[in-house]
Amino acid sequence: MRLARTRLTALATSFLAVLVLVATGSPALAAPTAASTTASTAADGPLTAAFAKAAAAYDVPRDLLVALGYAETHLDGHDGKPSASGGYGVMHLVSNPTNHSLEKAAELTGRSADELRADDAANVLGGAAVLRSHADALGLDEAARKDAGRWYQAVAKYGNATSPELARLYADAVYESLGLGIDIRGVKVKPQEVTADRGEYAKARDLNAKADVGILSTDYGPAAWVAASSSNYTASSRPSSYAIDRVVIHVTQGSYAGTISWFQNASAQVSAHYVVKSSNGAITQMVREKDIAWHAGNWTYNTRSIGIEHEGYVSDASWFTDAMYRASAALTKAICDKYGIPKDRTHIIGHNQVPGATHTDPGSYWNWTTYMNYVTGGGTPSWSTTIDNATSGQFSASANWGTSTYSSQRYGSDYRFADPVSSSDPAWYSAAIPSAGTYRVEVWYPADAGYNSSAPYIVAASGGNQTVYVDQRSGGGSWKSIGTFSLNAGTYNVVGISRWTAGTGYVIADAVRISRV
Repeated sequence: MRLARTRLTALATSFLAVLVLVATGSPALAAPTAASTTASTAADGPLTAAFAKAAAAYDVPRDLLVALGYAETHLDGHDGKPSASGGYGVMHLVSNPTNHSLEKAAELTGRSADELRADDAANVLGGAAVLRSHADALGLDEAARKDAGRWYQAVAKYGNATSPELARLYADAVYESLGLGIDIRGVKVKPQEVTADRGEYAKARDLNAKADVGILSTDYGPAAWVAASSSNYTASSRPSSYAIDRVVIHVTQGSYAGTISWFQNASAQVSAHYVVKSSNGAITQMVREKDIAWHAGNWTYNTRSIGIEHEGYVSDASWFTDAMYRASAALTKAICDKYGIPKDRTHIIGHNQVPGATHTDPGSYWNWTTYMNYVTGGGTPSWSTTIDNATSGQFSASANWGTSTYSSQRYGSDYRFADPVSSSDPAWYSAAIPSAGTYRVEVWYPADAGYNSSAPYIVAASGGNQTVYVDQRSGGGSWKSIGTFSLNAGTYNVVGISRWTAGTGYVIADAVRISRV
């Protein structure tokens, strides 16, 4: 049967569990939910106080301001040192040939550029001032400014992206952080649903969804394709022109969307073949493998290698997630298999190992043991089980859950669906957990614009049930991790899918996979 579609479009952050709902047009499709503007107290740290002060000074939603800073830098000022694209501080105020947000912040706040670079509180104030200036240019009045969702287009402008698609990718990352919640460096934001008004960016292609053939990588299927500026790499015909015998691992010193935008900037004079996202391991290819990316700072190594950039900063371990390691390792393994490159540390190297390198990436926080285990298969789970909605004796659901074969993205012969209601009525997956420990839970669902924007997955963890919300409108047809959990030993209902959600669209129950970490 064909299931009816809702009016909501797919959220760009399709690989992660999120709580964010995104509207398709200019007016919000649901009652606005303003981000929290909790005032700081004397017990709060200086960074928490800085966000509260800046938000109040420029009438910016406090939680949104924190989410923007988190998406840019994980709230780390990096001691005033610039990012790869010339961005400074917690709010990544930029000074480069095409982006002058640092200078704009100085003009708006009256603070010097030096102070904005080095002082966290001044930098946060500058970020708030620049964001507010974009909101003013878009005509956000006082009432609209109270709704965090109405700031979406201003957030997109803040990123100074080179295309509407990248602006959407940038803004979606900020709203993803709002949906997941933030707790870092003493600053907290509770997970929250925000109806984000994309406005003009609703028409931009969703680079994460990868639905259009025109934005798919032809070298590596799981990756999206966004071309770097032709001024930033050398066209070639490798491996016939040059043998490929190395993979070079980099760290971007910046955000995922920001790095992609920078490689599209002709003034950058730098590029890499691939960029990997921290939160969910999404991959964008920017230079064809046959061509020579300018990533190693050494022409000989550029000609012989594939360069992979990883979102984050070398001084901050919080960027190096298991999802990033696994996605990047799968890419590296595929490259090694394609070109006959040995899977060892002589041929898979860090940028710091390139002769004459002045860079230190991937840095001391990069876990080479974990990464190489994943590349070679040494990181394969010791135990894993997959439960489909049709697995005998291990799936249960009430008569309210229908059965469908509509989507070709389904796992197995069919899947289950139900309307959202204000009562749980969960579908449950039972498994025999062999021993108490840490397990990764992955989910499989077909995606459709008519499916639920915030489907609640319940994990029966040892410390009590934990709920993770997944946008089922996009990112379907493959395994998606919803996290790692401490599970007790025994046979019981381990993962459930509830119907109790404020999200819209059918809730889908297809398959889950549980693996010992």
